[in-house]
Amino acid sequence: MWRAEPPPEISVQESAAARRVLYWKDPDGKADFAPAPKKTADGRDYLPVYDEEEPPLAGTPNRKTKGKGRILYYRNPMGLADTSPVPKKDPMGMDYIPVYEGEEQDAGSVKVSLDRVQRAGVRSEPVIPRVLARPLKAPGVAKLNERTLRSVSLRADGFIDKLIVNATGEDVKAGDPMFVVYSPQVVSVQIEYRSAKGATDGVQRQTGALQRLRNFGLPESVIEKIKSSPDPLMLITWPAPITGVVMKKNVVKGQMAKAGEELYLLADLSSVWVIADVSEQDIGLVRLGAPAKLHFRAYPAESFEGKVSFILHELDPATRTAKVRIEVKNPNHRIKHEMFADVEIDAGVGEASRLSVPVSAVIDSGSRQVVLVDKGDGRFEPRAVKLGVRGDGFVEILRGVSQGENVVVSANFLIDAESNLKAALAGFTAEQNQAPDAKP
Repeated sequence: MWRAEPPPEISVQESAAARRVLYWKDPDGKADFAPAPKKTADGRDYLPVYDEEEPPLAGTPNRKTKGKGRILYYRNPMGLADTSPVPKKDPMGMDYIPVYEGEEQDAGSVKVSLDRVQRAGVRSEPVIPRVLARPLKAPGVAKLNERTLRSVSLRADGFIDKLIVNATGEDVKAGDPMFVVYSPQVVSVQIEYRSAKGATDGVQRQTGALQRLRNFGLPESVIEKIKSSPDPLMLITWPAPITGVVMKKNVVKGQMAKAGEELYLLADLSSVWVIADVSEQDIGLVRLGAPAKLHFRAYPAESFEGKVSFILHELDPATRTAKVRIEVKNPNHRIKHEMFADVEIDAGVGEASRLSVPVSAVIDSGSRQVVLVDKGDGRFEPRAVKLGVRGDGFVEILRGVSQGENVVVSANFLIDAESNLKAALAGFTAEQNQAPDAKP
């Protein structure tokens, strides 16, 4: 009677050549694996594990791998840049996660499950042009507005008969009397003016006399009184030339005032200058007319508005700062000159919009800046970018992404970990491809 011959025995090496070996495991079932053939300490061969024999992860129900494709590698369960060609546990005892063929994308992107993306709160925003407000902070000091200063002096020698404004800091209004003066030169010209009446050249002489009175600096209101008075005015009441505050008073009653000597210094305090010290690296961002906010230490709860009116043409060699003049309204005279101020200049107003992303979208390693481009369906592409100016929580992108592309702006640390893992695969893949062909 014919009997079928038993099939010939197939050695482990022949089996390994016929089927693809994923890895070799300890013959005693210990958690010890190897990517290539290996022997135990007592000389026994490790057992091969084939594609169709991939066991389930420890502590999980049995899962069929059929239909998922072959296992490419095992990755760290916490998303760290660590992979293994064989099953492995991390220091906390968690199993490494298998990555199957078909779960990989192109080498330039990484895939994260949509469920994980949603739980981690990953959020994306489009790259769009924005006007970047770049507040520059600098210390400042309040100064008098030099354009409003006015010196009060005589153009002829005289004697101060009476002081009406008699203290520094007094407020004066234009036209209000400040002092009374007697000037022999002014009286002499008045007498000449009156003696010319009735003379053949009287009109010409009177015109010349009035012009000399004007040359002495007498206001038109005083000259009109001289023209209408039958007698010379021995005492002249001097009016205030502007509305302001007496900053200096250099005269006392009875004093002889020589021509050209400053009697008062007046200033209009309805506006002041704040001189800010802007650092050398920031001065190129400041533009004339840029708005500024000022916080004076005397009024910590208030802010004052101003505009940059001038940028001085030299740097302080000691501090390497430039002086920036900011003009500020001061209607109630609350800002006192020499007050300290914290200045914030908006350096972005009036400039063209710039292609930008939120600062949180940039992963900055110091030598390299990367954003994660959201390509949809849980796929993200790390993209190196070149950054420009920053402002108002955004940063300019000079190169690397295009307008309209979505970039991750929150929870990008999660995808960055996956991306680091992806970068580590290049060296591993070549080694893995050689493992099945190894001979014991």
